[in-house]
Amino acid sequence: MSDATASADDIADIDDEEGEEASGKMSGKKLVLFIALPLLLIIGGLGGAFMMGVFGGGEEEQVEVGVDGKKVVDPSKIVFYELPELIINLQTDDPRGSFVKFKVTLELHDAAALPKIEPLMPRIIDNFQIYLRELRASDLEGSAGLFRLKEEILRRINMDVRPHEVADVLFTEMIIQ
Repeated sequence: MSDATASADDIADIDDEEGEEASGKMSGKKLVLFIALPLLLIIGGLGGAFMMGVFGGGEEEQVEVGVDGKKVVDPSKIVFYELPELIINLQTDDPRGSFVKFKVTLELHDAAALPKIEPLMPRIIDNFQIYLRELRASDLEGSAGLFRLKEEILRRINMDVRPHEVADVLFTEMIIQ
């Protein structure tokens, strides 16, 4: 029995020694609770403050955004540039041919871009003609056809005038024969 008691005493001594060592070191759960969690909270708070612009947000220009998600532009800065009237023949099976006559005005939100865009007008008009010669009169029918034409012309113009941007293409006159 004494052997059994001695072994039980030895086990109790070993448990006491392990308890002392364990109290000197933090367990994994305590480490997460007292070190990792506060560290994550601090990093998250700093990241949120940075994203809100608390740190050094004064240098960048603030852009106002309207209800539709587009930036709001000061009306006094808007400039319109009228392109010359264009008459272009469309693709057709009819031997008489079909023509489109139209006048376009470009809307720019930056007046400083106009002198840089004007020298590119021959390229812009050439792109108009190349694109429009591939269309048929049926492609331009209705408001959907006009909208597709407007979007495609705007996309092509903005590719030509990069890094500047044309905000909109306005049809002032359009006749399809």
